[in-house]
Amino acid sequence: MKPIYLTTTLPYVNSDPHIGFALEIVHADIFARTARLQDREVFFNTGTDEHGQKIAEAAQKAGLDPQAYVDGYAEKFRGLKNVLGLSPELHFIRTTDPKHKAAAQEFWRYCVKAGDIYKKKYQTKYCVGCELEKTDSELDGGKCPIHPNMPIQLIDEENYFFRYSKYQQALLKLYADRPDFVTPDFRFNEIKAFVARGLEDFSISRLKSKMSWGIPVPDQQSGEAEQVMYVWFDALVNYISTVGWPNDAEQFQKWWTEAGGVVQFAGKDQVRMQAAMWQAMLMSATAGGAKGLVPSKQIVIHGFIITGGQKMSKSLGNVINPYDVVKEYGTDALRYFLAREVHPFEDSDVTPARIKEAYNANLANGLGNLVSRVMKMAQDNLPSPVAIPENSIKSEYFAFLEKYEVSKAADYVWAEIAEMDKFIQSNQPFKVVKVDKAAGQKMISDLVVRLYSVACMLDPLMPETMVKIKEAVKANKAPASPLFLRKD
Repeated sequence: MKPIYLTTTLPYVNSDPHIGFALEIVHADIFARTARLQDREVFFNTGTDEHGQKIAEAAQKAGLDPQAYVDGYAEKFRGLKNVLGLSPELHFIRTTDPKHKAAAQEFWRYCVKAGDIYKKKYQTKYCVGCELEKTDSELDGGKCPIHPNMPIQLIDEENYFFRYSKYQQALLKLYADRPDFVTPDFRFNEIKAFVARGLEDFSISRLKSKMSWGIPVPDQQSGEAEQVMYVWFDALVNYISTVGWPNDAEQFQKWWTEAGGVVQFAGKDQVRMQAAMWQAMLMSATAGGAKGLVPSKQIVIHGFIITGGQKMSKSLGNVINPYDVVKEYGTDALRYFLAREVHPFEDSDVTPARIKEAYNANLANGLGNLVSRVMKMAQDNLPSPVAIPENSIKSEYFAFLEKYEVSKAADYVWAEIAEMDKFIQSNQPFKVVKVDKAAGQKMISDLVVRLYSVACMLDPLMPETMVKIKEAVKANKAPASPLFLRKD
């Protein structure tokens, strides 16, 4: 099978990680682990976006040099690898890495060669929170609906522009040729309608005197006012710089060209940048002579985590910190919640009370209790561990994950857990074994095999729990303590 390359977006490092990004990276990790279960080679990427005006402002407010400021926060995001139980092979890129900076500048040069970068004076409204220009139709009462507590800025200067309008028809052809390019369908319909209405060229730089923290535009003429790249123009290039572009041809060829591009996981506020802007940029660099820059393979868009009807965001101060959740409930409890209790594509309302309720009902009283009951019966009544078939995951489970329907895949596992509970209640093998040893042992052995199959399906969702269940089955012993202690 072809190798597969998956990536999250790169979160800004202007404050602590929150559960919204944990959702994105846990979902991406689930699919990375699923691909490995199917014997595919996987490159899994995440990292931090460290340039831009709001980073500079946050650093100034904290009384720190911007580089020192982003260094501290980058480590908190890097720490999610252990906190969230992410794949050991996870690659972490920072947009302040020297190799990335050089790649962003080289990408710019290819777009120049294509004739797609030019200078012009302009005036526009700008949301620092989004790091994007905003039209009046995108504002609600003069404010950005995503960052209503941040004032809209007015930019009036001469900057470099990208010839976005040139790629309208090429983008529409890409969408027509790739009916699964964006999932879910309703997000794909949004971007197709947006591009069909016509595209306007957009600014891709700022005066350094007004936005000091950014990658310098390359090859600026002497005497010209110094410009730096817009933060997202440099950040998007991470998708190729992280796999070696432009210097490591072998790595890039394997993970981008041969894999047919990248599967990108992103939030619904990123559809335009991921599915249109970045694709047009790749087309431009290709037109300028860059080799192997095929379009992305697929873009998977998730909804927001909301609370009280509002998006959970750092700027609004209504966040849930994943470090806090894991400290209270454990890594796999948070992974369970993000996999099953949060919709993969729609907005989901999340509160601490909901997390606790789901934990007690479905982990402490559900999965944890089932493991203890089945393995106690096995320990007491089976003379040796049960022979287990390794390939015990049914195709229906993988079918849900192939469509990125992670909550349905989790529901499939918990349906099996419920069926096993029902079987124990109805047939009471712990009583049968006392009057008909062979029949009772057969029931218990079958339950152990089914439990092992549950563990196999938990591999992508809850890897720590998967290991604990498999170890219990292979040792033919009940866990010394419940897998999930009930929280009162």
